[in-house]
Amino acid sequence: MPTVGSQNKGMKDRHGDTETRGRGETTAHSLSPRPRVSHSPRLAKRWIVREQEMERAVSFARSLNVSTIVASLLISRGHDTEESAYKFLHPSHDQLHDPSLMLGMRTAVARILRAIDAGEKILVYGDYDVDGTTGTVVLRRALGLLGAKTGFHVPHRFTEGYGIQQPALERARDEGYTLVISVDCGIRAFEPLVWARENKLDVIVTDHHLPDEGEGAPPAFCVLNPNQKGCDYPDKNLAGVGVAFKLAHALFRERGHESQIAGFLKVVAIGTVADVAQLVGENRTIVALGLRDLPKATNPGLRALMEVAGCGNGRGMTAYDLGFRIGPRINAAGRMDAAHAVVELFETADKAEARALAEHLDARNRERQTVQAEIIRRALEEFESADASARGSHVAVIAGDGWHRGVIGIAASKIAEKLYRPCIVISLEGDDGHGSARSIEAYHLLNGLTSCADLFDKFGGHSHAAGLSIKRTNISEFRRRLNEHAASHLSDSELTPALNIDMELPAEQVTLSLTEELRALEPFGAGNPRPLFMTRGLRVLSEPRVMKEKHLKFRVAGEQNRPLEAVWWSGVEELAGRTLKPGERIELAYTVEPNTWQGETRLQLCVKDIR
Repeated sequence: MPTVGSQNKGMKDRHGDTETRGRGETTAHSLSPRPRVSHSPRLAKRWIVREQEMERAVSFARSLNVSTIVASLLISRGHDTEESAYKFLHPSHDQLHDPSLMLGMRTAVARILRAIDAGEKILVYGDYDVDGTTGTVVLRRALGLLGAKTGFHVPHRFTEGYGIQQPALERARDEGYTLVISVDCGIRAFEPLVWARENKLDVIVTDHHLPDEGEGAPPAFCVLNPNQKGCDYPDKNLAGVGVAFKLAHALFRERGHESQIAGFLKVVAIGTVADVAQLVGENRTIVALGLRDLPKATNPGLRALMEVAGCGNGRGMTAYDLGFRIGPRINAAGRMDAAHAVVELFETADKAEARALAEHLDARNRERQTVQAEIIRRALEEFESADASARGSHVAVIAGDGWHRGVIGIAASKIAEKLYRPCIVISLEGDDGHGSARSIEAYHLLNGLTSCADLFDKFGGHSHAAGLSIKRTNISEFRRRLNEHAASHLSDSELTPALNIDMELPAEQVTLSLTEELRALEPFGAGNPRPLFMTRGLRVLSEPRVMKEKHLKFRVAGEQNRPLEAVWWSGVEELAGRTLKPGERIELAYTVEPNTWQGETRLQLCVKDIR
């Protein structure tokens, strides 16, 4: 059995790029000039329109003082009682769960406070992604306020790899540390933790990844993970930074300083959104409260990061800003270089140093975008040039020499999105391969990898995102066996992308005021997506205008001839070089957003699909 520990996490690798776009079909004519587009076949989507209980929604809207559309959306998303809906609409601190409900919390708190009182050195052992680095910042800051002597270690992606490693524990022991607290890692680090126990180094694991079903929890001093067996914590969706926050919450409560936890929610919100954690339950509360506090941020590093990301003073920021502006700049440090710069950014009190560090992260993110685009291009070319047996019919396993390991997760995510197949992208260096895997909704990726466990040096992750190490000579067999496993678990319909539409609206109800009504449902993200609408019988008013060679902008109107502006991000590729004729009748699937330009705010339809 391989050592299981390479856990690339979440679908966070989507962030920093354009959102997922629809892939529909429509009758159209050629654009002139014709931009270069991919020759890969487009995948027509199934439109699944959710049924609405409109009569019930009318009375629900009256009791909640919201619009009928918002009430209907609340009901269809499972908030079908006034109490549930009210809590959803009004996140508050009292909705945060008692941290002592997490298995192992009392043991962890007692050991940490004993270490603080005795003056022991505590090492916070983080991870190089945005979830791990923000969690490291939160826990180290909390321990510092409680009087602890701490250091931190964030491993280097390329020289150390993911997770707790024995050499780092050996250095910690030699430097006089007696307690190590992991953040966002460790749930499968069995061998290093056996060494730690034998050498009298206490390790508290805080993590949120799925434990090994056969092995269970690792031999740590104690484990904090809502997903471990026997843990009755009411919310299983916490990100790694969320688990670290719950530990900080418990420590402050024990020392009578519970009021201090509110100040941490801004950073916890960033890590939660960037890790693409489900924005339901406690995560929704964390992110809503964190966004609310961002305009009051005083941390020089956070202020500088918001400025370079174009978020100004934090007013009006949404989860989109955290996931697509702030998060990618933090993630870029670990992808392209060393992630310790993130911790340094949040810990500096010097504004000039904070600005320099924020600009460093911004530059790294631009570098990441360039490298990412090239790897995706090369990976798609490799896939499309291979014969059918080398591609696989259910899973795409793509390998290439020297591909930048910092962006292969993003590449896997983008290709899985494009092909609507699970995808594994492997970077080869000599005989060794390091891969990142991303899946589609219907396929449990970690189960599939487990069926091929004997082929890996190490692997691990989530149901829909994972990482692995594999020898070059095992890749062909891995591709065969994983495709065989996927074929037995995926139906043809599950390999056809579906567009889940919340509601059908007549054109006259699509107004700027609708965008204001929908703000009650924010923050939007995984588990609580921005509402998706459809409207029939729209007439195209103008031929689409191409923006930046890949986006489309055009106008449509309903029966009342009121013009509506529509933008289709990456629409050139979606329509494969064709366009829409003025006067053509279409059905449109879209989200609605306010678009402010030169002081004027107008309604904008963000197209997800056309038919």
